[in-house]
Amino acid sequence: MEGLWRAATGQDPIPEDYTGIEYWSNPERAAWLTKQGEYIKTWRRRWFVLKQGKLFWFKDSHVTPSTTPRGVIPVGTCLTVKGAEDVLHKPCAFELSTTTHDTMYFIADTEKEKEEWINSIGRSLVQHSRSLADSEVVDYDNPR
Repeated sequence: MEGLWRAATGQDPIPEDYTGIEYWSNPERAAWLTKQGEYIKTWRRRWFVLKQGKLFWFKDSHVTPSTTPRGVIPVGTCLTVKGAEDVLHKPCAFELSTTTHDTMYFIADTEKEKEEWINSIGRSLVQHSRSLADSEVVDYDNPR
């Protein structure tokens, strides 16, 4: 039933979202988080992997080259990542707001893990924005 719902709502990531990224090998960060569903607001435990400016999630922690992510968030679309205990009234909660989704909510197993995720996503966001700025250098002396 969940697969049918995901297909009907277009939740499955398209291969272009993750092609060329070896998310199964040497991630920048990987751990279990509890994530609130985007449409059906239930809480589900998922395996999250941060790699090369993308945040992936999976049903299982055994991730191989043939594993398809359940979802992908390009870190470049993130506007903020911050604690959300005051919003959710749950310990170890944090939120990620993006330009393409509503605010997404997560719960880490510990306060330390929550802080590590916030810091890792924040670092990735800075690295991504820096690489975008480097590639957008404008040469005002060169008329087009």
